[in-house]
Amino acid sequence: MIGFDFSGKNYIITGAAGSIGRAIAETVVACGGRVCAIDIDEKTLREMAASLPDALFCYRVMDLSSPDAIRAGFAEIIREFGQLHGLVNCAGVLSTTVFEEITQAEWDRTLAINLTGVFAAIQAVYPHMKANRYGRIVNVSSVAGKVGGGLMGRGAYATSKAGLNGLTKVVAKEGGPYNVCCNGVCPGWTDSRMINHLVDEENYDRLRGMVALRRPATALEAAYPAVFYLSDLAGFVNGEISDVDGGLTFD
Repeated sequence: MIGFDFSGKNYIITGAAGSIGRAIAETVVACGGRVCAIDIDEKTLREMAASLPDALFCYRVMDLSSPDAIRAGFAEIIREFGQLHGLVNCAGVLSTTVFEEITQAEWDRTLAINLTGVFAAIQAVYPHMKANRYGRIVNVSSVAGKVGGGLMGRGAYATSKAGLNGLTKVVAKEGGPYNVCCNGVCPGWTDSRMINHLVDEENYDRLRGMVALRRPATALEAAYPAVFYLSDLAGFVNGEISDVDGGLTFD
């Protein structure tokens, strides 16, 4: 039976304390991969470490809005790992403010974490992957980046995710000749820490009516396509951005 096998390989996963990021990290570890989980939420990272094998899991608390912290921290991780085989960029913050009311501070923070931080993370690992002629980069975007927001994330969030989709294609095109593949997934309505506090009865009914499957994704359902792109089962997939939205968009 064909399955995911990450034995002997090393991965960095950002936003690993969030619902989807945690599901990705735990799945990779369950399939034999070694993960360094990155997040600012140390409490959750500690909980994860307590339940996962030390040989396959470590974590770092990091400010993913700081390119300098990302570059320095990732360089240390690569030195410790020896070779980095994959990177998942799952860190993100939600912005629900309508366009005309977005403050400059909210705009800057959203773009700093959701797009600039991802740029810095990819750039920090890209030369290493290129030199080793192997790399799997997965960016966790959002359906908001394709439809202009409207589920929960609005102006700044949707813009950051649209930019992330573009960045995914740039890295895929330039990295392809060196066997560095970059793909993205666009989750829609997901049972997650990020949005559950916003989903009251009215919003639940609204979202349910928009999704063909009439329910939110579980964190694992949102994670599995990202894990697929991280694996060698997706060895000939590059520059793809997949909807994981239960039938909200059809393209």
